[in-house]
Amino acid sequence: MVCERPEPALCARLSTMLSDFVQCIPREKSAALFCQQLVRTIGYFQCAATQEQELREYVSQVTKVGALLQNIWKAEPATLLPSLQEVFAIISSTDPSFDPSIALASLVQHIPLQMITVLIKSLTTDQNVKDACMTQALCRMIDWLSWPLAQHVDTWVIALLKGLAAVQKFTILIDVTLLKIELVFNRLWYPIVRQGALAVLSHMLLSFQHSPEAFHLVVPHIVPLVQTLKSDGLPTSKTFLLQFTDLIHCMMYQYSGFPELYDNILEAIKELPKPNEDKIKLILNQSAWTSQSNSLASGLLRITGKSETGKTGLINLGNTCYMNSILQTLFMATDFRRSVLSLNLNGSSTLMKKLQLLFAFLAHTQRAAYAPRNFFESSRPPWFTAGSQQDCSEYLRFLLDRLHEEEKTIQAFKMAKPAMASSEASSNGGSRASDAPHLTEDPLERDGYKETLIEKMFGGKLSTGIRCMQCTGISEKEEPFTDLSLAFCPSAAQRPLGGSPSTEGPRTEGGVDGGKGTHQGMVSGGSEALDGPGKEKQAGLNGGMPPADRPGPDPPLSVPDLINYFLAPEILDEDNKYYCENCASLQQAEKTMQVVDAPEYLILTLLRFSYDAKFHVRRKILDNVSIPLFMQLPVHHRAMSLGSRDGSRCSSPLQVDSPDSGENLAKKLKPSGKEEAGAGGGGRRAQSEEVPPSVQPVPYVLSSVVMHSGMSSESGHYYCYGRNVSGSDGGQPHGLRPRAEAESLDGGGGVSPTGRTDMDPPVCTSLSSQEAEAAGQPARDWFLFNDSRVTFTSFGSVQNVTSKFPKDTAYVLIYRKQELRQLQAGSSPNGLRLSAEPPLQKELMDAITKDNKLFLQEQELNARARALQAASASCSFRPNGFDDNDPPGSCGPSGGGGGGGGFSTVSRLVF
Repeated sequence: MVCERPEPALCARLSTMLSDFVQCIPREKSAALFCQQLVRTIGYFQCAATQEQELREYVSQVTKVGALLQNIWKAEPATLLPSLQEVFAIISSTDPSFDPSIALASLVQHIPLQMITVLIKSLTTDQNVKDACMTQALCRMIDWLSWPLAQHVDTWVIALLKGLAAVQKFTILIDVTLLKIELVFNRLWYPIVRQGALAVLSHMLLSFQHSPEAFHLVVPHIVPLVQTLKSDGLPTSKTFLLQFTDLIHCMMYQYSGFPELYDNILEAIKELPKPNEDKIKLILNQSAWTSQSNSLASGLLRITGKSETGKTGLINLGNTCYMNSILQTLFMATDFRRSVLSLNLNGSSTLMKKLQLLFAFLAHTQRAAYAPRNFFESSRPPWFTAGSQQDCSEYLRFLLDRLHEEEKTIQAFKMAKPAMASSEASSNGGSRASDAPHLTEDPLERDGYKETLIEKMFGGKLSTGIRCMQCTGISEKEEPFTDLSLAFCPSAAQRPLGGSPSTEGPRTEGGVDGGKGTHQGMVSGGSEALDGPGKEKQAGLNGGMPPADRPGPDPPLSVPDLINYFLAPEILDEDNKYYCENCASLQQAEKTMQVVDAPEYLILTLLRFSYDAKFHVRRKILDNVSIPLFMQLPVHHRAMSLGSRDGSRCSSPLQVDSPDSGENLAKKLKPSGKEEAGAGGGGRRAQSEEVPPSVQPVPYVLSSVVMHSGMSSESGHYYCYGRNVSGSDGGQPHGLRPRAEAESLDGGGGVSPTGRTDMDPPVCTSLSSQEAEAAGQPARDWFLFNDSRVTFTSFGSVQNVTSKFPKDTAYVLIYRKQELRQLQAGSSPNGLRLSAEPPLQKELMDAITKDNKLFLQEQELNARARALQAASASCSFRPNGFDDNDPPGSCGPSGGGGGGGGFSTVSRLVF
């Protein structure tokens, strides 16, 4: 009778009879056949009714048939698996003439949930199940969401979606999502099936992260649904609306940059609570198809998505760790990254455009690591040999210089373009405006002078003053800088690798941009007679006491120590005397340096390479340097400066001096006319015409550190630590008086070695990590970037890495300036919203979407090849120690391997 496919009413009567007379139910082998036929019968159920009462009767009839099957499965457990196999055979059928009834959904609630993992894994890894059949089955299971009263349908649908993601069958997932996403959304209108539909919709949207296409299919329907949920008066609607708006906020965060689509949605949900950014990021990171949190992914089929950090690594292209470490530190410079992503550079092929594209990929790609080949070819200095190890500090300086000069060129072109427009229009038939990329006017334009982004973010100014110790005439000059190169004191430079003391201080290869350059005359052991300023330099570096007089071992140097040494007065004597125009001869002089304009990002390079004159080799200085989380830099502000600040803007702020510029800097600085006019005023220079400088301790917080791992200055490996810090994430701790201010302003007057009465020079100071945390500066949330690998770490690891691994030393540090006024104003220096990444422009989003699709296809091919390899490995002999891992980039086993083999010979993977 069942084989004759009775109608729902007759089948329900039969089920009622068999439930009353259970002894009539077939047993053993016949029971499995009977269940299969009953499942097939349900697949043929159809309902032509349109009235509510008739529909309720139909649902009741189907429920009775399902209850009979449940009773048989409980009495005869062996009948369950054949029944489920029949269900899958029905819903996976690709026969266009047969459309199975969604009444099969009534059976799902009777399947034990503990069978999900085993059944889904068996189903998704069965090589005999074709993609077309799997797609059809998944689509019909999603249709089951429309069946009222059925429980756990959403659980099984989501489990199958996760199972397909675990084996990288992304083509099926993409096709099904785009085909069924609107149907799932439409189920949200019906309260009886609303909750299950929302669960499936949330998983489909949150996992579909390679493209905004799926989300944008349902965007037009969001506002009407929200308005209905607000007004329908159902007690469950309010809770459901909060869950739904959380999902919408996550999707709009993931695919920002479409204000014309989202404005109405934001208006409709503006009074509802919004999840914070950390929660959104956590949800998105855990939900992606490429997330490793997928419990169904087996060891062989584990996907190569992002790490738990959600950050993207950079693939080493062959000794390119110097570039990777610098790019990661720049990417973690939050305000700089946001400014770059905000630039309007569409249609451009500039280096800044390539950096913008790279930052966009690092922020939004689904790859665990990105290969920056195009950027490497465009940004590699011409004197860098491809494939060889290079210096990361030199690369950073070259990169910033290139970006700055490129933007200045574009600005010059734009200024000259109006004068050329008419002539070009007449000769060429139009303007060539498209040849020049368009840079955002605000925030780069100010009072007619357009400050480049590099100037704005990394540019500072140093004032170098030289006082002749014979006539006390002063020469002063301001110079821009993008990084400070900090030398070690001779005592540190003389003990590289435990070797013998060298006869020269540390020196850089090439000039130092705004730095001191080489320190001539600072020889070991104090064999050169030093006046007061030289002693002050040693005292400033070693805590106020000469090394010879210090009891016990020297404490480790700190970054503020090196900055104080950099800024300390220096005596120009002997071969390095200063040519004084007043005296018309070489004279002993005192050189001082002051920071007069603090950069937003302070880049510090520790000059860890010293030259051993005895052996004529460069050595690495392995001294541990304490890195403070929070630091205060003394910045001098003059009401009337001798150096023209505005005039310095006319020259390029990123000029790199010649290799001998540090050595001859003192001889190139000349006294100004104002100084010469007052040179005859006795033994010293009176400064009555100039308002004394005011010193402001500017707070900085550590953003990133590039480490050099290696015993030699000629080779090694770079990696970096970084964290997101914006200019408004903190400021000077309340109730804390800076030590720099106390020492410089409360110390009273003193007499300098030159005979000048002045205040004690202010010094750079630091806060311990404990103080910084107490002041609101967190010491956690750090990331370790080591080429392709990205992991969580802590500030304690940054501080202790050299003590644990002596050859790993800090080399380049980036500090972010913190200002209370920015925090109070509620906006960052570049005008962007706090804690919000700028929306991606369409061109960038399209490029990322295209690459994400390619990545999913690559993952799917790899998974299929590995599944075939695993199947063949189960029936072949492998010697001990065989490595199952494929080489990088491989899609499976290599080599011919003899005849035979193929899809038809693979054994089924049944668990």
